[in-house]
Amino acid sequence: MAVYISKSLYNQVESNLKEKGGALTSVEGYVEFILREQLTKRSEEKTHTKEDEELIKKRLRRLGYF
Repeated sequence: MAVYISKSLYNQVESNLKEKGGALTSVEGYVEFILREQLTKRSEEKTHTKEDEELIKKRLRRLGYF
């Protein structure tokens, strides 16, 4: 599957990868890494346990919102 980005952004990422070195050597690998990282962060942010929800509700009640 293809994802398109501007040529200037591609060149910027490519230049940065060459300067920094490291495990990521291709723009495609870098983009995949960043997307996975962001998706993981988002899914972790949205994960609340029932205990978390109850604690939040208690705090809101104490503040007069419920």
